[in-house]
Amino acid sequence: MTATAEERCLWALAQLFADDGEILASPMGPEPQKAARLCRRFLNPDLMLSDGVAHLIDGAGAIEGPMNYARVFETLWNGKRHVLMGASQLDRFGNQNISCIGPHPQPKVQLLGVRGAPGNTMNHRTSYWVPKHSTRVFVDTVDVVSGVGTNHAEALGPANRRFFDLYRVVTNLGVLDFGGPQKSLRLVQIQGETDLAFVHEQTGFELVVSDQLAVMPDPPAEILHWLRREA
Repeated sequence: MTATAEERCLWALAQLFADDGEILASPMGPEPQKAARLCRRFLNPDLMLSDGVAHLIDGAGAIEGPMNYARVFETLWNGKRHVLMGASQLDRFGNQNISCIGPHPQPKVQLLGVRGAPGNTMNHRTSYWVPKHSTRVFVDTVDVVSGVGTNHAEALGPANRRFFDLYRVVTNLGVLDFGGPQKSLRLVQIQGETDLAFVHEQTGFELVVSDQLAVMPDPPAEILHWLRREA
């Protein structure tokens, strides 16, 4: 079976949690949630998911245990969490904007607000899912810093950034890490059907490309079967 681009993205998202061990995963949105369930089933059975799953999705309907706000914050403040968020804007250092587009005093578009993004990025591992890689998202400078990027974290000093862990960005065109100069974004995997020039064209800053750039792999046959029949 040949995987679709969407299935490769789900597989890439699932692998973000594969080596996390027993931590709380907080996947925001349908694709991240599906990827986290995939990871727990096939890659990391110790992964803990919060917020519950509807019985129509989880046939067993098992209640594993309650987790109130106090326990959530106790967990995340100790770094035992990996959040997978979205981004309306991202710059080369991973500064994320989900607050507004345009000047902050009078924005063109009002979005969610910073929400928990500052605390997420400063307390535990953070990754991003961008379903449409474009210059509207990958910008030279974000209008508002919601999630903290590597450059601002570095400026805070060792004590304040001891739990800072900006990990990966997965998009419909590829996978990026922060292995570029000054911990900037670097393209490490690309969709097989995608031309590298097109990725550059859809990025609003000069994108660093890994010397070992790889093609995003297809999920194994068992995973594909699960995605198509059971997910």
